Amino acid sequence: MNSTIANALLVARREISVRARTRGFLVGLALSALLVAALPVIPKLFGGPDSYAVGLVGARSAALEPAARALAPGEQITLTFTRLPDERAAHAAITAGDLDAAVVDDGRLLADGDPPQELGALLQGAHRAVQTEQRLRAAGLDPARVTEAMRVPPLTEVSVSTAGGDSGVRAGVAMLLVLTLFFLLISAVTQVAMGVVEEKGSRIVELLLTSIRPGELLGGKILGLGALGLLNLVVVIAAGLGSALATGLAGDLPDGMTGIVLGALAWFLLGYAFFSALAAALGSLVSRQEEVSSVLTPMTTLLTAAYLVAFYAVTEPAGTLARVLSLVPPFSSMVMPVRTAAADVPVWEVGVAALLMLLAVAVVLTAGARIYRSAVLRTGARLRLRDVLPAAR
Repeated sequence: MNSTIANALLVARREISVRARTRGFLVGLALSALLVAALPVIPKLFGGPDSYAVGLVGARSAALEPAARALAPGEQITLTFTRLPDERAAHAAITAGDLDAAVVDDGRLLADGDPPQELGALLQGAHRAVQTEQRLRAAGLDPARVTEAMRVPPLTEVSVSTAGGDSGVRAGVAMLLVLTLFFLLISAVTQVAMGVVEEKGSRIVELLLTSIRPGELLGGKILGLGALGLLNLVVVIAAGLGSALATGLAGDLPDGMTGIVLGALAWFLLGYAFFSALAAALGSLVSRQEEVSSVLTPMTTLLTAAYLVAFYAVTEPAGTLARVLSLVPPFSSMVMPVRTAAADVPVWEVGVAALLMLLAVAVVLTAGARIYRSAVLRTGARLRLRDVLPAAR
């Protein structure tokens, strides 16, 4: 047993040292980190202006300035007001791009096309507030007393979900999670199949199997490439969290992010173990690299189906389809981490899903190792499963 583990670790170390030095791996790792790190920054770059320049034409429009400043959220919107002599000056300033909008005494709001939605709503609210106060005074009423009478405490909002009011943020985290898991899984398991075919086609596997057993070689390959896939996932998560901290978005992240991250890592390992064993078994049936994509079609179809269900679970985490398939291997490897990120999932469901996935991984690893052992030394034409299954028993 000790020699088996040692041989597998030796193969894993070789896979890591060889693959981790390739330009493709390093460039892919850097691009993945940069892409995820850029996501929190993109809304700040393309989220539109947070400051507006407004022109005021006439004495009556000047009353909008204090009302608009009172309504504007100070940390989100900055308003700059400019007094203009006439409407012609307002037209010229808006056309030149010096002003976003202008208010004229006769109650018109000037803009180049439609005013920015946020600014338009703000100026309309200020206009209503000023006009209401003026009409109350004209009717002989005290605006302060009327305002006080209308200041009714709002309804207290209470969420019935322990997830709190961050469902939108949780959905965003789940969306990013499902995309990351899918692309990292399909990349990692394809590397396993490509490695198997490469060794078989070049007949290096025949030399390797003179020193170690097929199970040790396959186990080491899965461990080594899995470690690189896990490293990729850790780097991506670290880049995303680091960018969120740097941009101030970390405070908007949902509670329990530590559990979500650890769960994603665990489910990635389970999904990788399942699909990599399947990929290795299918890859051992062919001897040429150009046949890899076709022989992996059953695996990629299954993985894509899991991705589509997980994508659906982002918006309907409590739906029947998402709940059922989050318990069924191998769908659970992608659907369950998405459900736990998007909503609250009972602990017993997570436990059952993990147990069933572990059993499925054990079955697929055993069957995959037998198919690999029977097919990896048989070069030449593409093998069919029925050709190697009798020998794999």
